[in-house]
Amino acid sequence: MSRGPLREAIRRLEERKLVTRTPRQGVRVIVPSRKRAIELFEIREVLEGLAAREAARHVTAAEVEELQSMLKRHRKALAGPDAIVYWQATANSDFHFRIAKIARNHQLFDLLSGEYYTLFRLYRMQHRLVPGRARRALLEHERIVDAIADHDCELAELLMRRHIAAARKSLEASIRDAAH
Repeated sequence: MSRGPLREAIRRLEERKLVTRTPRQGVRVIVPSRKRAIELFEIREVLEGLAAREAARHVTAAEVEELQSMLKRHRKALAGPDAIVYWQATANSDFHFRIAKIARNHQLFDLLSGEYYTLFRLYRMQHRLVPGRARRALLEHERIVDAIADHDCELAELLMRRHIAAARKSLEASIRDAAH
């Protein structure tokens, strides 16, 4: 591989804040810190709350059906005896990504899917193994979809914010337990 494509790939990772460049030392993959994780989840709570509000305003019947179908697949994946992980492999199967897309706010979508989405997934990978969190997250997602389907903007935003806050608290507990 030539240097040009490699430089471009590193530049893109740097834009997404997944690597840091240090003079005379090169490029390093970020190490998620507790402080950065909490700050990111606080931002995420506001942005995704807004996305849920706008999704409730703009959602179509077909999109509600799509969200419900997605949750049905997630429920089935969690039904197995060894299923403790609520894994969403691609952006298109990711509940939060779909909500942001349904919101029809291009600036918000670009913020979430560009700079923040990859970081969210990185931090989500750390806390997804908290016992019981995957099943709880699925219930929270179902309630959010119900609010969106009812076009209840305020409730959709409130439920999404609570959902992200619960994920943040779960992450904090996970980090605290790992430190001890």
